Amino acid sequence: MSKGVVRFSASVSRDLLTAFDRFIKDLNYSRSRAVQEAMRMFIDEHAWKHREGELIFGTLNILYDHETRELEETLTDIQHAYRELIISALHIHVDERNCMLVISVKGESSRIKKLIDEVAGRKGIKQLKTVTFAI
Repeated sequence: MSKGVVRFSASVSRDLLTAFDRFIKDLNYSRSRAVQEAMRMFIDEHAWKHREGELIFGTLNILYDHETRELEETLTDIQHAYRELIISALHIHVDERNCMLVISVKGESSRIKKLIDEVAGRKGIKQLKTVTFAI
């Protein structure tokens, strides 16, 4: 990385900036420090998706509506199709309608990305967040 500091501007909604400023004040961060940390985290979170052949370890954290017709069966079928990547899975009952599925994975980055893409596009999936580490 090059040395020195670069100034830039960004357009955000007033509500987003107000919420951001409130959080960074509680953390005793400056805006610059918080933006730098957010940028590093964004790069870390997404960079693995563009590196073919890299060994990845992590979790897929899926919040879904368990009343969506055939979704649980489909998620099970997907897990079986990618069983070489899946170390374990944990099913959590969040409330009457929502469940969380945490899938631990280890494998080649492009295969994990395919697994994520296959799950993310399903009706009834409310959120899918990944936590990954390059090994």
